[in-house]
Amino acid sequence: MATLLDDPMERLQDEVSCSICLEYLKDPVTIDCGHNFCQACISDFCKRGAGSATGAALCPQCRTGFLLSSCRPNKQLANIVEGIERLARRPSQGLVEALCEKHGKKLRLFCQDDGEPICLVCDKSREHRKHSVLPLEEAAHDYKMKLQEAADILRKMLAEARNLEAQEEEKTSQWKEKVEKHRALIKSGFERRRQAMAEEERLLLKHLQEEELGTLKKLEMNWAFLLGQCAGLQNLILEMEQKCQEPAVSLLKDVKKTLSRSEGISLKEPQPILIELQDSYDVPGLMESFQRYNASVTFDPETANPYLLLSDDLLSVQVVDQKQDLPKSLSRFETCTCLMGREQFTSGKHYWVVCVDHKSSWTLGVCNESVSRQGIFTPSPAIGFWTVWLRNGDEYAALTSPLTELVLRSSPKLIGIFLDYEAGEVSFYNGDTGSHIFTFSDSFSETLRPYFYPGIQAGGLNDAPLVIQPAKDQSSLSLLTSETSSYH
Repeated sequence: MATLLDDPMERLQDEVSCSICLEYLKDPVTIDCGHNFCQACISDFCKRGAGSATGAALCPQCRTGFLLSSCRPNKQLANIVEGIERLARRPSQGLVEALCEKHGKKLRLFCQDDGEPICLVCDKSREHRKHSVLPLEEAAHDYKMKLQEAADILRKMLAEARNLEAQEEEKTSQWKEKVEKHRALIKSGFERRRQAMAEEERLLLKHLQEEELGTLKKLEMNWAFLLGQCAGLQNLILEMEQKCQEPAVSLLKDVKKTLSRSEGISLKEPQPILIELQDSYDVPGLMESFQRYNASVTFDPETANPYLLLSDDLLSVQVVDQKQDLPKSLSRFETCTCLMGREQFTSGKHYWVVCVDHKSSWTLGVCNESVSRQGIFTPSPAIGFWTVWLRNGDEYAALTSPLTELVLRSSPKLIGIFLDYEAGEVSFYNGDTGSHIFTFSDSFSETLRPYFYPGIQAGGLNDAPLVIQPAKDQSSLSLLTSETSSYH
């Protein structure tokens, strides 16, 4: 084994190194606790930790709180650093070299089999005669390269981990934003129900809060998990970088163990979390309040695809195998098996209900009068459609760009559609329970018409018709005195 005398120069270099970047202090500043850092390093540290350049943060070394604005430039320390840098660049003089404990000779070689420096006498001995031996500096150079390569790999892993951490933070922000929007929507609905609805509002907000806290807890666990990975990687990188700064003998001591630790590390991704709300809530009396806006909607046969069969009262439509013998028309959807309603809306509030019982596929909503009716298309607001669909019996989505998946507590048999033209809103409800499904917010400038797509037959699984519910006699209804249009 070899022994080295402590190097005062090394200790001095450590004292004037920044614990954040591990380099010599550049434009050193002193914080409240007395520790010194590069001005740029501590500023970046504060921005990442506190979110602003003037916020409070904890000292990276002793965890004492400080303000970035209270940092003091240390010109005297800057002069000392400059002097040490000049000394470090001079050739070493008078350094005590390590000697072999067995033979008292200078350590000139490195035994790769035993992983230790040896002298020329050791190399000739029977113990090392058949071992693989390299010059000490060459071995140190080789292992330094390996350490640097391992550190580079770990840096990439750290960057990926930080990217994942940032993604989780963004998800948390998006989640909180969605929760706030949802909370505002719920509150606005209950403001017009006053004391009679107070208990219902309280229960819904409690449910939302539980959902919010449950998901936030999962997100925070992911964040903490990634933070732990980052800390572990940073510590290992720091250890390797410090190892690279050591003299050859000290660097080569246990170097294989250090490398094996880095090789055994792999980046683990956090638990996947669905950032979607259970987007439904019930407001008693809401459906009754819509009745004042009942629209007598019927299907428009002039727009119906030839494979659609309409009832005589124009309230029912289904897909058939036999193509209908219909005249060619620019008004007709020639490729997609869909159609419009006869009614045209240019202002006001309108509500209608469609029965979708026993259907596994459909699309409902409104569209611009001017939409193209030729060729295949996917409805979206960008081309003048505001619609919701069902696919494969249980996959609900709002046709935004991209799709917005919808999670419903139950499969509705009735779909209520509420159009508020001036507000630029199209809202969808479970007509059985009054649960809100989705609301489009846009601005309308064209004539709007109801839009219907009964789906494909799917081998008999989707044979049931779409049926428009007839508008009820408004005179027989006990209407609520307060409007609910602001609720949507």
